[in-house]
Amino acid sequence: MTSMLSSLTAPGDRRRWIALAVVCLAQLMTVLDTTIVNVALPAIQRDLHFTQTNLTWVVDAFLIAFGSFLLLAGRAGDLVGRRRVFLAGLAVFTAASALCGLAPDQWTLIAARFIQGFGAALATSAVLAIIVTEFPEPADRAKAMSAFVFVAVAGGSLGLLAGGILTQTLSWRWIFFVNLPIGVAAFILGRILVPADRGSGIEDGVDWLGSLLVTAAMLIGVYSIVEVTRDGWGSPQVLGGGALALALLGAFAALEARIANPIMPLQILRLRTLVASSVVRGLLVTGMYGTFFLGTLYLEHVRHYGALATGAAYLPWTLTVAALSLGVTARLVARLGALAVLLGGLATMTVGLLLLSTVGAHTSFMPTIFLAYFAIGLGTGSSFMPLLTIAMSKVPAGEAGLASGIVNVSQQVSGALGLALLGTFAASRTKALAAAGHSPVSAVIGGYHLAFLIAAGCTIVGILVAYALLRTPARPAAAVVEHPAMRDPRAASMADAA
Repeated sequence: MTSMLSSLTAPGDRRRWIALAVVCLAQLMTVLDTTIVNVALPAIQRDLHFTQTNLTWVVDAFLIAFGSFLLLAGRAGDLVGRRRVFLAGLAVFTAASALCGLAPDQWTLIAARFIQGFGAALATSAVLAIIVTEFPEPADRAKAMSAFVFVAVAGGSLGLLAGGILTQTLSWRWIFFVNLPIGVAAFILGRILVPADRGSGIEDGVDWLGSLLVTAAMLIGVYSIVEVTRDGWGSPQVLGGGALALALLGAFAALEARIANPIMPLQILRLRTLVASSVVRGLLVTGMYGTFFLGTLYLEHVRHYGALATGAAYLPWTLTVAALSLGVTARLVARLGALAVLLGGLATMTVGLLLLSTVGAHTSFMPTIFLAYFAIGLGTGSSFMPLLTIAMSKVPAGEAGLASGIVNVSQQVSGALGLALLGTFAASRTKALAAAGHSPVSAVIGGYHLAFLIAAGCTIVGILVAYALLRTPARPAAAVVEHPAMRDPRAASMADAA
């Protein structure tokens, strides 16, 4: 933090660091919205008379739109300007938040949540691209990524706490109204402080067909994923939707290989660091989102925590990520390399998930649950920043928006798939235990245990994939000496790891 503040003394740097705070504020608003709704769902169900089946669409509508439009939004930023797309996303998200808070019936709320997800995709796709282009120096980029990671990771657990406070003290509608002053402030500050950019332009035409194909594939694919929890993996809706999504993706890839100005130049997929880190991120997010969802269910249904107490239980996670974001992870990356820090973070998160797989009906918060959430916070806080550093390290500036979209898609779609996977296995295990004569509480806990073990297995696979695919081959000593990053020892460490 001291080094970051010292950089603000230079007038030329001050503006971009303040701009970083603005885009992170917008990111926080969208991240909060992915979890803040969870603890308010019972109140929403009572007020708007949702059935249990329809209630899932309050979450799923946002998730489907968010995941589906990220690639399109990221490429739009490259073509027409990232600030323009960022501000448009803020405007859409803020307006949709007002509509959510005022929704008189369930279908208005679901439609508004879909629009919210679209606005979140526009804004979020531009945030990482703005950071990458504004902070080209490895040392400064590491600091900026630390701030971004705190918002992206801690914001989810903060959302649970904020949702509990607002729902219990005011009304569920305030979980949406709270976005209005934040969104307006971020929009005004964004117009003033975020540097304008022209984009590469659309003079050569826009790949509208490719845009439609990839967006339709994402919409149908994510819809099929979220339907798993209701219809099962073998249902016609899930299998048919998955097959159609794959067919559309195949048509999209064939089109992109033939045209001169594709929305997604396929050569970007040749960047091993981008693709492999996205796979690792997907495995990591499966464990993280699974903990948010299943951990919340355990605390509320088994331990009988209220909404506020459930949110407070995640404070060890949130505070740990906050502490790491103050420069600790960036310094570790500079000293040890991004890959070493990433592997340590994944291993620590695995320990936390394994601890959660041991909780029972009477497990006290101290020490087991506290240590589990502390370990998961330590692991996620140590993993996301090096993952982002590795992912964006080889991306050309002109394709930063597209790469940002790929990074975000890997997180959102993996989160949806992970929740569907863990939720389905947990439910199946619970049914099997109940049929075998276990008590209802014992059967539910057994389902959670299996889900946490699977999540731990995902992070272990992430460790193996990272070690196998993200290592940098040894280079001759002369090449290392002449590498430009050697002018800054911290940058050299990052360059070698990435």
